[in-house]
Amino acid sequence: MLLDPDLHKATLQVCSRCIYDARVDAITFDQSGVCNYCHQTDRLKQQYGTGTEIGKSTFQRIVSEIKADGKGKRYDCVIGVSGGTDSSYLLCLARRWGLRPLAVHYDNTWNSAIATENIRKVLGAMNVDLYTHVVDNKESDDIFRSFFLSGVPEIEAATDLALAEVMYRAAWTNGVKFILEGHSFVTEGITPFGRNYFDGKYIQSIHQKHGRRPMKTYPLMTFSRFMWWTSIARIKKVRPFWYLDYSKEAAREFLERNFGWQYYGGHHLENRMTAFCHGIYLPQKFGSDLRNNTLSALARMGRMTREAAWAEYNTPPKIEPELVTYFKKRLDLSDAEYEHIMRQPPRSWTEFPTYKKRFERLRPLFAMLANYNLVPMSFYLKYCFPAKA
Repeated sequence: MLLDPDLHKATLQVCSRCIYDARVDAITFDQSGVCNYCHQTDRLKQQYGTGTEIGKSTFQRIVSEIKADGKGKRYDCVIGVSGGTDSSYLLCLARRWGLRPLAVHYDNTWNSAIATENIRKVLGAMNVDLYTHVVDNKESDDIFRSFFLSGVPEIEAATDLALAEVMYRAAWTNGVKFILEGHSFVTEGITPFGRNYFDGKYIQSIHQKHGRRPMKTYPLMTFSRFMWWTSIARIKKVRPFWYLDYSKEAAREFLERNFGWQYYGGHHLENRMTAFCHGIYLPQKFGSDLRNNTLSALARMGRMTREAAWAEYNTPPKIEPELVTYFKKRLDLSDAEYEHIMRQPPRSWTEFPTYKKRFERLRPLFAMLANYNLVPMSFYLKYCFPAKA
């Protein structure tokens, strides 16, 4: 829900360092009005030495480990690519560090033309091989349709989990022990607790309830497969930008100047389903706008004033004019069906079967795995503790 764009006219409590407000899941404020998510960012920066010589030194040791493990192999790491800023720039850095990455892309068949062309330009110029897993478009649409009919916000859960599974498969097939991911908690923030939950059981339960065709080409990651990849295969996930200083704006300028790479208009908007989710579905049905993750991060870093970030957050997101029409056509929804679902009360992932309780019971194990980069620290922080109201 949009509020007055003037921060000083806010009618609810807003963090004194970022723009997270009292509506954010599990938020708390200290005596100075600083939210728990800002404090979490501070702790992570200290833990990883982000942007300091300690962080650089730690990451350089990881690079040396990757090179040693990859000696004699065609590739020494896997990098997931989307055509977006972070993954494209990470690919360039990997080559600069002397690594031999295999680029991996999960095509959910909703890519924008700009994203596809960005992948081609960067990989061609950097002489990097690409492995793409293309899911059957009817099957992909059936999964998206199932989530939409369920009335839950995680309409993109299947894409996020599939990319993780495809990267693990590509790494295993090529004898690679390291996956590099372009996430930065400094520039993107850590998604608030309880928001954007997904796991294999959740996807299965939603699809079993509303799906019309079996999953055949969709790469589902079950709990047993997840444990295999992390505990038996021991494929590590490394996020370089958790250690290094990173500017998304500088990265974008570098890509545009050197490769003719094109910006797609907003964070995570390189995919049309993502654009629908962020620009239409979440704001209109759930009153949720994920732009506050990035805008809050920019405010924390001092790259944007809180006033400017709040004003942008409370300005309607830019959307492609024909996106809703495209969405309804792809998912075989009539105008009446679409409007009915959008008017129904929102539902939550907590109403469906998931692995969440299992992750919580195994918290000590996942803490150890996170410390060894065998699962992302963000997974441990979000999935292994009870969700707060």
